[in-house]
Amino acid sequence: MILCLATTLAHVALVFLHVAPASTVSKRFSPQINAWVYPFFEQNWRLFAPEPDSVNRQILARAAHTRSDGSMKVSAWFDLVAEDNSAVEHSVFPSHTAQNLLRRAWTSYTDSHGGDDNARTERAVMMQKYLSNIAADRVAARNAGTVDFIQLRVVTLPIAAPGAAVGNRPPTPVENRLLPWWKVTTHGK
Repeated sequence: MILCLATTLAHVALVFLHVAPASTVSKRFSPQINAWVYPFFEQNWRLFAPEPDSVNRQILARAAHTRSDGSMKVSAWFDLVAEDNSAVEHSVFPSHTAQNLLRRAWTSYTDSHGGDDNARTERAVMMQKYLSNIAADRVAARNAGTVDFIQLRVVTLPIAAPGAAVGNRPPTPVENRLLPWWKVTTHGK
């Protein structure tokens, strides 16, 4: 009971320091506050004024496993977004978290890394690990096997403007980004 109360008070204090205007205390303890808040308790206005996506993203993952003879076995590409969409469509009460976990992880990754895949800050390293853990967990659950390395490919397709003429051609990808192979621990944990 006391541990629960202490954790609740610490959580409220850390989130308050995160959203409040900068102060001496929040500046001094910024690394600890950010470690607690990101990525699970991030505060922003998108909940109240969401900005709709102008693109569709197909996030694909594949895994690699080192065999006993030292050779690598690489899995086929697995569409993580299609799995999310299917889970939402076939759920009577779809979860907001399930709908946005992967999308927000990718957005946070691109915000922290920019156009390249070099992590220059602690937050960028954390977002890379977060994204790779999500992908590794899903691929390991699907393949029921060990995942040593994970690679993501993100294909971004534009969404046609309302009333635009739709031809027989599929939209041309705006971006086809292939991320490097990332080492993961057992099942992305």
